Amino acid sequence: MQPIDRSLQPVVFPFPDCCAKLGPMNTKPVLLLIIGIVILCSFATGARQTTTTNLPSYTPDGQLRLPESYREWIYLSTGFDMSYNPAMRGMDHHMFDNVFVNPEAYRGFLRTGTWPDKTILVLEGRRAQNKGSINQNGHFQSEDVMAVEVHIKDESRFGGQGNWAFFGFGDEKTSKMIPQTADCYSCHSQHAAVDTTFVQFYPTILSIARSHNTLSAGYTKESAAKP
Repeated sequence: MQPIDRSLQPVVFPFPDCCAKLGPMNTKPVLLLIIGIVILCSFATGARQTTTTNLPSYTPDGQLRLPESYREWIYLSTGFDMSYNPAMRGMDHHMFDNVFVNPEAYRGFLRTGTWPDKTILVLEGRRAQNKGSINQNGHFQSEDVMAVEVHIKDESRFGGQGNWAFFGFGDEKTSKMIPQTADCYSCHSQHAAVDTTFVQFYPTILSIARSHNTLSAGYTKESAAKP
C-alpha cells in the first residue's frame, strides 16, 4: 500500500465569505466542482495502489511473495480432479483447482490474445467435500486450501528462461522458484494453448486467443488430431 498522497486531499477554498455573498444559486456550481475533484482524486489514488499491489514482489534473495489479494483478481476457471500426470489417477480425495489472473494481465489478453509482461496466474487447490448442509449429491469446495501455485511472466527476471517461472506455496508466504528441470515446464511448453499457459481450459478467453490467432502450433496440432 502506498502512503496517502497529501496533494490529493479534498480541496478547501479559502474564501467562504465570498461564496456566501454569491447567493445559493451561484454556490451550487462551486460545491459540485469540489465534489468532482474529491471523486477524481479518490479514483487516482485507488488506481495507483491497485497497480502497485498487482505487480510481482520478491524478497532480497529472489523468493516470490505470495500475492495475498489474488481472490480479488479475475477468476478464469475451475477444474475438478484434473491432472496431467497419469500417476496421479486414483487419488484418495477429490480436488478443485481455481485459477485467477491479475486484472492488468487480463485486460492485456483481451486486447492482444496473449499475456503481457508481469502476468501472474494463481492456481488455488481446494479439497472437495460431498457431505455438508443440505447437499445430497455432487461435490463442493471446502475451506481447506491444499496448495497454491503461481505461474508468473517476468521478462526482466526470467528472460533467459523463457520469461516464465513457477512457484509453489504451502503455508509459507514466500517461495523459491521451482527448478526448470521440473516436468511442469516441459509440459506447458509442449501442450499449452497460448504462451506456455493452458488457455484451452479457460473457456471465457479461449475464443479471444482464437480470434487473435495466437494459439500455439502444438495445441492446434493436438486439437486437430483428436476426434
